[in-house]
Amino acid sequence: MDIIKVVCGIIFNDNKVFICRRKPEKALGGYWEFPGGKIEEGETNEISLCRELFEELGMKIEVKDYFITSHHDYGNFTIELIAYRCKFIGASFQLTDHDKFEWVSVSEITKWNLAPADIPIAKELNIRGLKEYH
Repeated sequence: MDIIKVVCGIIFNDNKVFICRRKPEKALGGYWEFPGGKIEEGETNEISLCRELFEELGMKIEVKDYFITSHHDYGNFTIELIAYRCKFIGASFQLTDHDKFEWVSVSEITKWNLAPADIPIAKELNIRGLKEYH
């Protein structure tokens, strides 16, 4: 079974976290996620994350540090989702793979219809709380 390495950002701004909803026609359409994408050959995780967020959202971020890695078996492939804590700098919010985005409180994050690989990250965010991020 293929393992797909993906990096995602837990992007903080004004005590909120950024999530996006995947377009219905995309894989995992309708699910909310921490945005990011596949790591390309020769890229570091941090460079990949910055590139993907700029390509998909017109977003600029500062990668702060590694958070956790989540693994999820989707049946015909497994995702290794590597999460980094990030600071929001700015964005044009031109959506390519998503149809909506929201800034949500950490305490509410697990109430959203998150993609299965993103759920452990959201739960860990809830456990750690916001105090660790300021």
